This record gives sequence, C-alpha cells and structure tokens, in this order.
Amino acid sequence: MNFLSGEYECKLDPKGRLVLPAKIKANLPEESGNQVVLTRGFEPCLVLYPQAAWKVIYDKVASLNEFNEEYRNFQRNFFRGNTEVELDSAGRFILPRTMVRYADIEKEVIVVGLGNRVEIWNPDKYEDFLIKDQQGFSSLAQKFLGDQPLIEPGI
Repeated sequence: MNFLSGEYECKLDPKGRLVLPAKIKANLPEESGNQVVLTRGFEPCLVLYPQAAWKVIYDKVASLNEFNEEYRNFQRNFFRGNTEVELDSAGRFILPRTMVRYADIEKEVIVVGLGNRVEIWNPDKYEDFLIKDQQGFSSLAQKFLGDQPLIEPGI
C-alpha cells in the first residue's frame, strides 16, 4: 500500500501548472499511472486523489439515494468541478482556474500528503486551519488514538 505523506512548499509555473513533489509522485499507486482526480476540499483547498482511492469515495457518494434531498444536495456539491488530470512526464498538471479561485491559490502552494490523498493549499489559509495549541492537538490524539495500540502485537 502506498502512503502519501509530507509537507512541501511549491510554486505554480507561469502556465498555472504544479509539479508534484518527487516523493508524492513516487508514492502514487502504479495502477493509477499518470491519472489522478482533482476536487475541491471541504476546507478552502484542493484535493488530489489517486484513481483507486477516488473510486472508493466515488462509489460511496454515488450510491446515496438520489430521491433523498439531502443526499442529492451533498452529491451535487461534492461532485461539482471534479476533474481527472494527467501528470506529464515531469509530474506537472494544470490547476483549473475555477479551482484556483476556490482555494485562493496564487503562485505559492503547500502540498500535503495525507495517506490516501494530497491537499493543495494557499500557504496562508493552510496556517489558519492548523492546530496552534499543542495541548489541543495532544487532546485530539488522546481522543482518537489513546485507547488503541499504535503497533500491532508481534510486529
């Protein structure tokens, strides 16, 4: 299993292309090839998914009952503007203008690997969404992981 991780400062080139950091590109699953899916995040960022990870999410959201108004509204907003992009041989891809506006991206970005996905942020907005209080972060770690072993026995 490939894990996308790390935090990278990057710049868009004059044509609006982003070069994925080499460590991120190297950890894209082989079955994805050069195809990834770019979508709007729940926060003001863009999210890049390898094809296999996107398929799992797509299937869950697409299977919601379209006759339920809340589900339909969620699907409409979740799927709007998603686009498949192809990385060129240098690992570059164009960020669509509508998505650049959504995430308030200018020239510099922060690229963050988060396991099954990559977030692309305006650096100032990214800072706004990070936990500043280490005690608060510690409390969340305790809440979500405190009673679970982090390493499987026998490993």
